[in-house]
Amino acid sequence: MIKTPQQLALMRESGRLLAQVFSMLDGFVAAGRSTLELDSAVETFIRQELQARPASLGQYDYPFSINTSINEVVCHGMPSAKQILKDGDIINIDITLEKGGFIADSSKMYMIGTVTPKARRLVEMTFEAMWAGIRQVKPGARLGDIGYAIQHHAQANGYSVVREYCGHGIGREMHEEPQILHFGRPGTGLALREGMVFTIEPMLNQGSAKVRSLKDGWTVVTKDNSLSAQWEHTVAVTADGFEVLTLQPTA
Repeated sequence: MIKTPQQLALMRESGRLLAQVFSMLDGFVAAGRSTLELDSAVETFIRQELQARPASLGQYDYPFSINTSINEVVCHGMPSAKQILKDGDIINIDITLEKGGFIADSSKMYMIGTVTPKARRLVEMTFEAMWAGIRQVKPGARLGDIGYAIQHHAQANGYSVVREYCGHGIGREMHEEPQILHFGRPGTGLALREGMVFTIEPMLNQGSAKVRSLKDGWTVVTKDNSLSAQWEHTVAVTADGFEVLTLQPTA
């Protein structure tokens, strides 16, 4: 659970490379592209340009390098040649990358063309909720502090927090302890220690928090078909606070 300075240096490199993948996507994601095109572009970039490995490919028998979750899809959306991005869509792209034996995990929302004000607000408030959680991270803070900050921000702005999926410890394995819930009570849960590394990745819905899984066994959608958004970073606990390992230089 606790990473050594040497291990943290390797994770920092994985995070730096993953941030480069999103910088590449910033100029590539557009209306008219299929989500399978996005998957192919990411896999090629990770393997050829970064000399790294797309860690999601083959994990739990998942057949792609990324998740592409559009509009009412909460998480784990599967790329498809038939799924074409169109004006007004919002899409979460979730990517993991392994380099030097350690994995980084991050996701980002993209707004395609002109989106509705309601969709834009959901995307922006979800981003703020993630950062509200990240800002709680420091030695001695509790996991409940993170969850409460996210939940409070979401509910204060009229959104619900998906409870079935959470952040997680990360390192040599994609999913390690502890689980990072995006709801909770201040002062409760595991105390954070320097050297812990985990993801914070809240999923907020415009309507009900209830979700359902599709027959493909992966895709999760809102039960009421309302829009959903998610942002994610890999975060390390430092001596006096936090370090976001997957932050883009321009973010």
